[in-house]
Amino acid sequence: MSFFPRLRVAACSLLALSAVVAMPAMTKNSKQAHHGKAQLAHVSTAHAGTKKTKTRKAVTATNVVVVTHGKRRVVRRVRYVEHFNAPSFTTNVDNITLGDVTAGEDPLVRASLIQALGNMNGTALAIDPQNGRVLAMVNQKQALGPGAEPCSTIKLTVALAALSEGLITKDTPVNLGRGYKVDLTYALARSINPYFEELGRQMGFETVKHYANQFGLGELAGYNITGEQLGIYPDHPLPESKGGVGKMCSFGESVEMTPLQLGAIVSAIANGGSLFYLQHPTTPEEIASFQPRLKRTLNIQKYIPDMLPGMAGAVDASYGTARSLRTNFSEFPIFGKTGTCSDNGTRFGWFAGYGDGPNGRIVTVFFLTGGRPTFGPKAAELTGVFYRALADKSYFQQHAVPQVATSPATDPSAATTAIPGQSPTPAALPTSSIPATETTGTPATAPLPTGFAKPCAVNAATC
Repeated sequence: MSFFPRLRVAACSLLALSAVVAMPAMTKNSKQAHHGKAQLAHVSTAHAGTKKTKTRKAVTATNVVVVTHGKRRVVRRVRYVEHFNAPSFTTNVDNITLGDVTAGEDPLVRASLIQALGNMNGTALAIDPQNGRVLAMVNQKQALGPGAEPCSTIKLTVALAALSEGLITKDTPVNLGRGYKVDLTYALARSINPYFEELGRQMGFETVKHYANQFGLGELAGYNITGEQLGIYPDHPLPESKGGVGKMCSFGESVEMTPLQLGAIVSAIANGGSLFYLQHPTTPEEIASFQPRLKRTLNIQKYIPDMLPGMAGAVDASYGTARSLRTNFSEFPIFGKTGTCSDNGTRFGWFAGYGDGPNGRIVTVFFLTGGRPTFGPKAAELTGVFYRALADKSYFQQHAVPQVATSPATDPSAATTAIPGQSPTPAALPTSSIPATETTGTPATAPLPTGFAKPCAVNAATC
């Protein structure tokens, strides 16, 4: 072999070695990995229609390392594989319901929730949004616990805040950079993180926190529910180095939400703006004497029609993050939102929504914990199993939603605010202050979004 070919071989070997040495260490923090993928995908696919090769890279690469030697560039794609140490399935199904208090629950609803949850680790609850009664709550020790990061379900409160502030309507295009624009309907259905990050940055932390507190985050959702713990809504924004208020509004980072809190928020959307204290009867006598207890009336009634197309699109659109729900059930409209994220080796999977059934609306919250099989679309799929189970039990033909008083209890001496760590008593409110269950102008079946191109970037692990 001549001298020059040998020199070329040696140079190539040095280039390969330099690329390996220059590679940065992969982060072990799962949240940073999610955020990194979301940012990379957003940048790489803003013009997905014209640069297909970059779209493929965004899907498979977490980090791109470029090593430059003179005029030659070596590009290395680093694949990040997230590791989980929490189990998605229980070895003993009876442990899920161990200790649950069930004498005041609807037996058909409870049986259907148990059937849907199966052997997955998590909790599930169903609520009558007209009065705040918890119809059934499976795995009560987890449902009443301190909560967890809400992941993308936080987008419901962020969207309501932006609508209330007049920042957007459902049709307002929000510029996410490089000419890519998305409206609320599409952003909710596809759970587009940069959209909600942008809304959060425009509103600022104090405004976002104000609305989150109004919707019940940071206070108990239940009324005298034994064992209920508080979630957390922080008093200070997330540092900019960790994503700032943007990450709080797309992932719910630094927020701890309980299944009851999320159920109360979705119930207010379902009933037109009444934020009820959730009540969980524990005896037949408590069912007989049940009275709704109104925490406060939210001024969101006129914004609900702007929310519903996106919540319907999540379930019904081909790109919706909750479309797995329709695998098992398709008889009537269901509106909802998924959420997926992870922390310290545990993945969270959320789905919260309500079904507009023939005999009333039912709000459901499924919250799963575990590893790779656990994510928001799975929680949505189990919600479909729940409705399928109710239908198979002829619930919608023969079993009416329990009829109880629809006027809230009044107590002239009651306090008007929630006290952290205690179950508060609602203030006296006249019956006329409660909005009608059917909000004026709310479509029976929300239309699906149209007129938009394929999304630029959606990190599937955070939808």
